[in-house]
Amino acid sequence: MAVIDVAGFVADLKDHAVEHGFHVHDERHFVESYSLRQTWEVDAHPEEGCEGPVDLYLALEIDPRVLLGFEDAVIELADGEDPPDRFFFPLVFTWGLPPLRHPPDLLVLATDLAGIGGPDLPLEVSAIDSIPEATEAPERALRVVARRHLSLLHIRDGDAVTCELLDRCLAVSRYLLERSADWLDEYRD
Repeated sequence: MAVIDVAGFVADLKDHAVEHGFHVHDERHFVESYSLRQTWEVDAHPEEGCEGPVDLYLALEIDPRVLLGFEDAVIELADGEDPPDRFFFPLVFTWGLPPLRHPPDLLVLATDLAGIGGPDLPLEVSAIDSIPEATEAPERALRVVARRHLSLLHIRDGDAVTCELLDRCLAVSRYLLERSADWLDEYRD
């Protein structure tokens, strides 16, 4: 019997995200056949941004060695006892925007988002410049990433992703959505 229901956790995470104002579009589950590593991906965005350019991708990476180590630690204990809290899965939040005609200053954006994410959700802001054709100007796409390590004890107990964390993610999504109109505007010169 499995100590943790990862598929159930992902389903609960999607439901929890919907309760906090997200619209979930897609879910993918990948299993590497050799190592049995797994990745669960969920695509979401704020409810009001269905046709908007901001997407949030959640990726939960499952290392089978960590999962098996946690299960061994739980099985060795008496009923009602918890193993040490040293087993974690990474959860990565990635916000993506398409190429922007008027991209923001990355330092200003990183500073603004730091105030929204706070110390509990540190955010990394980056941009990718691409040149579609040699005669065209570069296009800049924006990416914002946050990483959390989820305790398997908290996953088991159902409190690994807090309401506060999802509210902060929604605030970041809404901030990007509100400003994206100016960044994408082709007629703003």
